[in-house]
Amino acid sequence: MNRISNRAAVSPTADARHLMFDDLEKLGRILVETGDVAHGFIQGADDMDVTCRDFSAFDPSRPLSGQGSGTLDALRAAKEEILPLLAASIGPRYLGFVTGGTTPAALAGDWLASAIDQNATGPEGSVNAAVEEQVINWLCDMGGLPHDRFDGVLTTGATVSNLLGLVTARQWCGERIGVNIDADGASVLPDLAIFAASPHASMIKDLSITGIGRNSFVKVATLPDSEETDIVDLKAKLDASDARGKIVIASSGTVNATDFDNLNAIADLCAAYGAWLHVDAAFGLFAALDDRRAHFLAGIERADSVTSDGHKWLNVPYDCGIFLTRHVSVLETCCRAFAPYLDTKADGNSYINRGVENSRRFRALPLWMAIKAYGRDGMAGIVRANCDQAADLAAWVRTHEKLELLREPKLNVTMFRALGADDDNRALLDRINATGKVFLTPTVYGGHFGFRAAFSNWRTQDHDLVIIKDAIEMAL
Repeated sequence: MNRISNRAAVSPTADARHLMFDDLEKLGRILVETGDVAHGFIQGADDMDVTCRDFSAFDPSRPLSGQGSGTLDALRAAKEEILPLLAASIGPRYLGFVTGGTTPAALAGDWLASAIDQNATGPEGSVNAAVEEQVINWLCDMGGLPHDRFDGVLTTGATVSNLLGLVTARQWCGERIGVNIDADGASVLPDLAIFAASPHASMIKDLSITGIGRNSFVKVATLPDSEETDIVDLKAKLDASDARGKIVIASSGTVNATDFDNLNAIADLCAAYGAWLHVDAAFGLFAALDDRRAHFLAGIERADSVTSDGHKWLNVPYDCGIFLTRHVSVLETCCRAFAPYLDTKADGNSYINRGVENSRRFRALPLWMAIKAYGRDGMAGIVRANCDQAADLAAWVRTHEKLELLREPKLNVTMFRALGADDDNRALLDRINATGKVFLTPTVYGGHFGFRAAFSNWRTQDHDLVIIKDAIEMAL
């Protein structure tokens, strides 16, 4: 009886594994059909509604089935039940947040990364670590950072990269006065002061995650009608602080006005006051590729750490963050993973010791493919085109009798609103997005509610600007 009972218990698992081996035999067909579905979605993104506003057709409470039906059936279900309800965020008129699309080369690299399924922890038995090292060198070159002084790691995004900046800076501050936060905890440096004028929401989140506290930073003034750090006020705040550990958070491309801090002036102050300089350049780092705007980043090579993203202006798939620092040994002190099974004598960087995750996707491969395919000039072309598109929209708004420009765009973001009350503008934004032709996100700038159009996609072209303007006009 026990033998019969055990066989009955094993049978469902055996059946499930049979489905997997059956799928393995059909893998060629599965990949072809998956490619067809993906290709159809990508090609259709120009004509789809940019966002989906009604998800009621999908029931998240549907119970899990015991029996599976194989990959081809699941693929058909995904095509029918999920894909029609997605945002066309890969398309040319999704102007929310700072969202890049996916170039063909990056898509190929991402698909390969899934097929290869490397756990990209380090150099043991795989070239993955050397590929990440090469990509980081290329990123430094593209961002104007000397790769003989900067090194780093690829992360899940700017939030984790900013987190690494805080953790590494805090450890460095402790080491300067002879305490070890990595070993003994943050309590050994209770007088840590952080100075920021326009910190991104991700940095505020990281202040909470690190235990420093969302409200535990010194707010530095900005210049009038700007998000740029007021250097005079920063000096005054540093001068007034008797904290033994100091971290200054600067911005290269703020989220609204795309303002850039005067990094040379801030670096001078950091040197004088013994402070760590962290620069949040989530998308602004790659303004260095546009010779008309590269000067915005003057002095970034003097930063102690820099955050950026690949899934923004480099147009590789989510997720792909970038963290670069001149103090990689301090980073590795904070992020070391100890276990006998992780020990290796292989030559190369152990990226497991540079980030939060012990298990890491091979996210260097999509970047490697994209940069290899299109080169520096291809990446620069995206940046230049998007900046020109933001300027074009701003010029149209500036001459429109019903609209007003909130700020002249420095980079790839245009902020504007309609003349009238904030509540009327909130309703107008809903009408604009309801057209399905464009997606804008809200902002508040200069005390006024407005709209934020962020051009970050390689597919956006001149005819898309015509469609965007027509959608706005239709909603007014």
